Amino acid sequence: MNKEPRIKSVMSPFPYAIDIGAPIGQARKLMLEHHVHHLPVTAANQLKGIVSDRDIKLLLGPEFGSPDPHELTVEDAYVEDGYAVDLETPLAIVVKHMAEKHLGAALVTKQHRIAGIFTATDACRVLADYLDERFNPPPEAA
Repeated sequence: MNKEPRIKSVMSPFPYAIDIGAPIGQARKLMLEHHVHHLPVTAANQLKGIVSDRDIKLLLGPEFGSPDPHELTVEDAYVEDGYAVDLETPLAIVVKHMAEKHLGAALVTKQHRIAGIFTATDACRVLADYLDERFNPPPEAA
């Protein structure tokens, strides 16, 4: 009998995070440098929420200059109390909730501290691996 996978087995551990008071431009730069679309937001090492590249784009407008990005902080764009789950949460619960609520990411915590992040990209990777295992099994040893 297979054990139902937990989110900890498929999350991206130790994600990049940003302080709530950081300039919004710093968040954008961090996302671009590391090719990520979501950053956990912290204050005094406590998880406060999440900011996405979409949140930043909506705040800055189509020209990325109105309002001035040098005057804005992560606090102006982040989502307070984003979807957070414990390391031991079953994967099925997380992906179902993300799909129902149209969420791009789930914050994974251990004792209310950020431990990882699970994104739609991670979900696609998990699905691709499952389909590959299910429908393209390795050739049997001779």
